[in-house]
Amino acid sequence: MNSVTTFDSTKESLLDLLKSIKEGKTQLPDFQRGWVWDDEHIKSLLASISLSYPIGAVMMLQTGNDEVRFKPRLVEGVILQNPPEPERLILDGQQRLTSLFQSLFSEQPVVTRDSRGKEIKRWYYLDINKALDPTIDREEAIVSLPEDKKIRNFRGEIIEDYSTIEKECKAELLPLSLVFDFSALTNWQMHYFQIDANAMRERMSKWNELLQQVIQRFQQYQVPLILLRKENPKEAVCQVFEKVNTGGVSLTAFELLTATYAAEDFNLRQDWSSRLKRIRKFKVLESVENTDFLQTVTLLATYSRKKQNPDVAVSCKRKDVLRLPLSDYQTWAEVATQGFEKAAKFLYSQKIFSARDLPYRTQLVPLAAIFSVLGDLADNDGVRSKLAQWYWCGVLGELYGSAVETRFARDLQEVLAWIDGVGTPSTIQDANFSPSRLLTLRTRNSAAYKGISALLLREGALDFRSGETIDLQMYFDERIDIHHIFPRAYCQERGIDSRKCDCIVNKTPLSAKTNRMIGGKPPSAYLERLQKTAGITEERMKEILNSHVINYEAMKLNDFETFFNLRYNALLDRIEKAMGKQINRDHTLDDIISLDEIEDGMESSDIEV
Repeated sequence: MNSVTTFDSTKESLLDLLKSIKEGKTQLPDFQRGWVWDDEHIKSLLASISLSYPIGAVMMLQTGNDEVRFKPRLVEGVILQNPPEPERLILDGQQRLTSLFQSLFSEQPVVTRDSRGKEIKRWYYLDINKALDPTIDREEAIVSLPEDKKIRNFRGEIIEDYSTIEKECKAELLPLSLVFDFSALTNWQMHYFQIDANAMRERMSKWNELLQQVIQRFQQYQVPLILLRKENPKEAVCQVFEKVNTGGVSLTAFELLTATYAAEDFNLRQDWSSRLKRIRKFKVLESVENTDFLQTVTLLATYSRKKQNPDVAVSCKRKDVLRLPLSDYQTWAEVATQGFEKAAKFLYSQKIFSARDLPYRTQLVPLAAIFSVLGDLADNDGVRSKLAQWYWCGVLGELYGSAVETRFARDLQEVLAWIDGVGTPSTIQDANFSPSRLLTLRTRNSAAYKGISALLLREGALDFRSGETIDLQMYFDERIDIHHIFPRAYCQERGIDSRKCDCIVNKTPLSAKTNRMIGGKPPSAYLERLQKTAGITEERMKEILNSHVINYEAMKLNDFETFFNLRYNALLDRIEKAMGKQINRDHTLDDIISLDEIEDGMESSDIEV
């Protein structure tokens, strides 16, 4: 298919468009959001039509493609007992067409909103005298009236009443809902001429001018129309919709599949809602999105097909998700749900307890898929050790920041093969941690920053005050977070390099209460207070600090440089252990600090995850 044959560009009269909407031949795909235009937008649109000004092209999708089947719904305001199968679906122009249909064609007051967002019901009129006055802006000639067509003052007293045809004609307010109802328009015209016998000739002259200057512009208005042919694949329709729908909410694969499955009488949104409740029971999974879940399901479906046919690609890119048959979703959705639940328990074992501390949400996709396939085999110690190495290589190698769908597919296949004794996953091979990175990890925007904190907990970091290991309950009860070891205020007073003070080397997981006790005091002072308050012996305090790879003697002497150098190397040891790979330590810490690029790249290297 070439670009010439994917769409047709033409014009269609506004009258034919609105008729098509009323008859249900033109509908909306179910993924389109609700109609949201306010009163001022509608008046402006009607004014543009009355002047034959362009209002932009409308884009529609021709129906009839079995692959691109979306559940349709009628445009707001259309009432049909047995809606037909639509001939086309509105992709772009919903707001404009719905506004025009409701105000010009529906014979019902338009449900819209005022400038404050309050829901109101309005009829739209044309002030004949203002419309014919060239010195008056056309938008001033478009009048919106309340549902009962009566205007009240702040005390609720009626000050204007246009609730009958006689009152409309006397005020010279033409209902715009009549411009396409030729019989009703003629009837209103006769009332308009006869309401004032003394002014009949003048009114006939006005009407003729109005007919030419305004009414015929509505009746003859042509709307530019782009019709996407039914041969377009689903991903193309999705991409086109997002390109043209700049004013709407971003369309996701989930929205498209929801509309697709609805055509087969399956409510994806409802199904996902029930699964989300199960997934969100785990605090570490609170950030999981419906698109993450669909990617996992798609990975499982394509992996299963590949086992039957080696020529099939394992993939979860957007186009693959959009092509996911309902039968595949129903086969793998529960398996994927259990995979996410098992992934959460694995993360807890790695001391990652909350979504806030999750290094990469994206890595959950292959992680859940791997657990889904492994089932009970994932409980074996040797398997979990391999999964942990793969996971930490991804985190500390910072490999899941962007454009990761290809890695997801490789992960699923390579990790499972590795567990069977074949090869080493690319994620492990690709992972690399530069010692200089420790100096640039300063905020939790970085995956490695959160990862190193979790590593310390995983390796048995004890609470400074209670001396207990930090488990799930303690993490939330004590509000564990990452805090300075040598307080920032102390470092600033002593002129300690801010690069060292604020990086991960000078931070560790601490409870909120412990952090308050530390305050801005030097380590020697707050350690003494902690020991005295909690009844901790010197030997026990050494053990506690050692669990955070912190040197007790350097802390007692407030010796920042010794503390920093020792902990810098100890953290590298922990990282090497987690990744199962050696780190290149050819450069000394002093050499690294002297490199200009460390300071230049300090904040830019913290990628958002």
